[in-house]
Amino acid sequence: MSTSSFLPVVAIVGGGFSGAAVAYHLARSLPAHAARIVVFEPRARLGGGLAYDTDEPVNRINVPAARMSLLPDDGEHFARWLRATGYLATDPGAETADGHVFTRRSAFGRYVANELAPLLRSGAVEHHRGRVAAITRQEGGDWRIATAEGTVLFADTVVIATTHPAPRAPAVLERALAGHPGYIPDATVPGALRHIGALDRVLVVGAGLTAADVIAALDARGHRGLITAVSRRGLRARGHDLAAPAPFGSFTAPPARSARALLRRIRQTVAEAGAQGIGWHAVLDRVRAEGGAIWRALSLVERRRLLRFLRPYWDAHRFRIAPQVEAVLEQRLAEGTLAFRAASIAAAHDGTGGLAVRLRLRQGRGLEDGRFDAVVVTTGPGHETVLESQPFLSGLAAAGHVQADPAGLGLLVDEQSRTIAADGRPSGTLLVAGPLARGTFGELMGLPQVTDHAVLVAREIAASLPAAQVRAHG
Repeated sequence: MSTSSFLPVVAIVGGGFSGAAVAYHLARSLPAHAARIVVFEPRARLGGGLAYDTDEPVNRINVPAARMSLLPDDGEHFARWLRATGYLATDPGAETADGHVFTRRSAFGRYVANELAPLLRSGAVEHHRGRVAAITRQEGGDWRIATAEGTVLFADTVVIATTHPAPRAPAVLERALAGHPGYIPDATVPGALRHIGALDRVLVVGAGLTAADVIAALDARGHRGLITAVSRRGLRARGHDLAAPAPFGSFTAPPARSARALLRRIRQTVAEAGAQGIGWHAVLDRVRAEGGAIWRALSLVERRRLLRFLRPYWDAHRFRIAPQVEAVLEQRLAEGTLAFRAASIAAAHDGTGGLAVRLRLRQGRGLEDGRFDAVVVTTGPGHETVLESQPFLSGLAAAGHVQADPAGLGLLVDEQSRTIAADGRPSGTLLVAGPLARGTFGELMGLPQVTDHAVLVAREIAASLPAAQVRAHG
């Protein structure tokens, strides 16, 4: 029982979209004054987080606005908000010629904050602008939450809704270039690109969504030098087929039991779709929609095999870039100021005439030396370091309250998103919301899936609150 003698306290650590969505749906599902809901988020606004708090104008949502919503049963809620508030008038480049809207990413953050505003004003949700430093379990079962600023809160239930760990740069780059002004180990840090000059030679390590954002941002700043983007397989983020039909195929009746069988079925379905004049986008949309069921049907061995061999191809086709960003990439490719290479980093050093980087070309095609003025790391989150990514997670792990999921995607949770302790038992009062629960739920990167998951977590918490307390304060 928390220090509030009669009112149960729910603490949500992280106020990006996942944490904000849990707070929103939990507050709306409870009677007035049934619980105290406190969100710990250092940013001034809830709902933005790493994804939607960006001030970079070319960072755009990567799915049409009509598919994004805080409300699972109202998919066009955000799209209506954009028009009702007049926001689109401030973003003339948001709408494509065929009427699809890919607005600035910050607009979605404002939309979520706008929906939460009445709950914050009424006190149904509290926003504490502190950075959680430690979470410890008390003898009575409460959780003690301490912030770096010195605030302490005792909570009955805690939701971990923090973002992905930071990218893990290749070790060879860290050893050779760490501290150099031209080396940018995390492109998501605000202002990370500000020192790159208009004619600088830029090496982008990684070729997914973040790389596309970096290239578009540099282009918008007037950069005209050569950008070389490298990835091990030479893949890059794909664009949308906005005329694609409804999702095509079926992958759960029955589900594949191995990564190889899943790949075989996807290829077969793509061929069947092609015979009907339907592109691969519709097939991958079905795989995404059934991602949770597909993932659950695979053993741990097969999940690891899928991640090792197929994940790069899945990411390249599943995480699509906005048409405006795709247009920038295509234009620069045509101009010869952008090149994608299939290579890994073999060596690097700070040499005369720039940062010297040796690339190991794919398929044994040898080594290639290059000189660059800037090296920007855009690889994916370092999920294997999740327990070390924040002090409070390290503390929880050391105390045996949480553990990494064996697939290496985040934290181990059960089907109710409750953390699994080191002794194998689930915690009824420590839960995870958002992508850090992917190891159990599979597809938890797309916003519709994250919204559904936030609703699941909110329902679990609401159902666990003591009925007498809810009645006493309802």
